[in-house]
Amino acid sequence: MSGATPYDVAIVGYGPAGAVAAGLLGLEGLSVYVCERLWDVYQIPRAISLDHEIQRVFQQLGVMDAVQPHCEPFTPSEYFGVDGQLIRRMTMVEPPYPQGYTPSVVFTQPPVESALRARVAQMPNVRVELGVELRGLVQDAHGVSLQIEDGDGGSRQVRAKYVVACDGGSSTVRTRLDMPLEDLDFDEPWLVVDVLVNERGLAKLPQVSVQYCEPERPCTLVIGPKNHRRWEISLRPGEDPKQVATPEATWKLLSRWITPEDGELWRQASYRFHALVASEWRKGRVFLAGDAAHMQPPFLGQGMCQGIRDVTNLSWKLAAVLHGDVRGTAAQALLDSYGAERKAHVRELTSRIKGVGAVVCERDPVKARARDAKLLADCGGVVQDTPRQDILPRLEAGLLSATVDTARGSLFPQPWLVQGGIRRRMDELAGRGWRLVLAPGVAAPEAAWPGLRTLSLGWPLAEADGVAEAWLRRHECVAALLRPDHYVYGVASTPDTIPSLVDEAAAALGIAAMTA
Repeated sequence: MSGATPYDVAIVGYGPAGAVAAGLLGLEGLSVYVCERLWDVYQIPRAISLDHEIQRVFQQLGVMDAVQPHCEPFTPSEYFGVDGQLIRRMTMVEPPYPQGYTPSVVFTQPPVESALRARVAQMPNVRVELGVELRGLVQDAHGVSLQIEDGDGGSRQVRAKYVVACDGGSSTVRTRLDMPLEDLDFDEPWLVVDVLVNERGLAKLPQVSVQYCEPERPCTLVIGPKNHRRWEISLRPGEDPKQVATPEATWKLLSRWITPEDGELWRQASYRFHALVASEWRKGRVFLAGDAAHMQPPFLGQGMCQGIRDVTNLSWKLAAVLHGDVRGTAAQALLDSYGAERKAHVRELTSRIKGVGAVVCERDPVKARARDAKLLADCGGVVQDTPRQDILPRLEAGLLSATVDTARGSLFPQPWLVQGGIRRRMDELAGRGWRLVLAPGVAAPEAAWPGLRTLSLGWPLAEADGVAEAWLRRHECVAALLRPDHYVYGVASTPDTIPSLVDEAAAALGIAAMTA
């Protein structure tokens, strides 16, 4: 089927990943269609934590002022072993914060999603339809036809050049296109409980988040914003997931900490914590993102973060292709790099999350005591702070320089810069496109490509805290070439190697003509 295509991109699903995708693609000036079967934001919290990378994306969308009132810094997470002894503590990196925001925050999901949707609603090039369902899709050489059904049974066709499926773990798109999930070998039943705790209850509870690494029933207590507290409680073999999710059974499990007089149940639901990843993330003109592409255990609170990383990675690549900045075989390679990068990253992070889960979930008392002894021996008996951000991996595959080093594929910091006495974050000055960041005193190359922005640290821009300069020194380089998603394409160790780094990226993007 060919002919006019009214939309550049159609997004199926309007949860957090779908809303961020719509916003980022809308900012690129593309025509976007979004369909979602629910009429409103889901009013029960599911995700509870965000990191600074995601806040940087929210900054790009212009929603941080609306989001921040619903966020608070994540407290340290303390892990207690079989005999109640402290065996691990996870914290945040120390200030100055590398991305310009608190590295880990807890948040209340419904109002944050509402803020994202309100931002998208300001974009005239994005059309959102709620209360409708995707019933089928067919793609051809020119685009994708989506069969959309509304609540009254009416049906119509929507055409788009590309489709992004953000329609959740039971994704209709993934199922219809026969894109199977790979099992990463984690499947456990848990009860998740959210409580709005009153003053009496708050006085009884720990002041930090806690992982109870107890063989008889591993569980987690997370301190959410204000008086929101979340428990994740593992279920024992033979326990009925539906029965434990009743108020009576839930309060019995919570009795170790609080009673019904201490707060109000907000949500209690039984889940199976899975580790799954799609075997392929692209089929022709259709891409999977968010829970449609992967699911991971919640031990580091990375589920929603991963979905937003997906669409942030994909949106600038779709924009580059749709705007004609990248064409031909380079365009297809760029779109293919999405799945290569994100699948490898998700698999590696899920492996690390499973490692954290293995510490929490050991059911054998003998093995659990051995675990405790090893963790304490490894730190010489004195538990050290471990920043949560240390667990996040780099990109290892995809659109990256052929020169492998410690910087390539990492997330470049966002320093505070001072210009004319005004202090601003780097992205406010340099935008989200390709950027070449130079150490102080390093001259810009004579050749670049249209759209590549050069940012010299030093005059007339001065760093307020030296975050980026320290990063360059740590990685022993004088320049870093950044992709639009802030990941490092590659670095130059000396000024004379900067032109070859720029040329390499231009060649990968199919940009042949260099301009002086």
